[in-house]
Amino acid sequence: MGGEAPRVDAVLTTTPGLALGVLVADCTPILLADPEAGVVGAVHAGRPGLVAGVVDAAVSAARDLGATRLTAAVGPSVCGRCYEVPEAMREEVAAAHPVSATVSWTGTPALDVAAGVVARLNALDVDVTWVPGCTRESARFYSYRRSARTGRTAGVVSVWSR
Repeated sequence: MGGEAPRVDAVLTTTPGLALGVLVADCTPILLADPEAGVVGAVHAGRPGLVAGVVDAAVSAARDLGATRLTAAVGPSVCGRCYEVPEAMREEVAAAHPVSATVSWTGTPALDVAAGVVARLNALDVDVTWVPGCTRESARFYSYRRSARTGRTAGVVSVWSR
């Protein structure tokens, strides 16, 4: 094999025993699964990925692999109260994902990427469990925005058998 692994925001598999992981700092982690079809996926959804369609692409790829009853676990990420952005950036994201547009706790333009992720998953007929929590507000979770140093939170999913 050799070489560096490709940098991607989503990976999927149907290989039993192979675990997939997603690492996030303040972005939204998504774990996808259809146990009956033996399909799982791990997705990193930040603002750029949400706008680029990573959620739709991952769900489509899972269905191409045979998934018919997808479920998703959406993990904690930075919340809309804490993710301040320039007005133009909020409008760009809101054009495709209106539910993501919000206001920070100080009244400035902000984004709730996880709300956009959950809305997309719901629109794509994926059963969603949204694990609550803001990475910046809760010390239970790693947050680059809170600590200003590199680190990550991981989510892992695996196909057990087919």
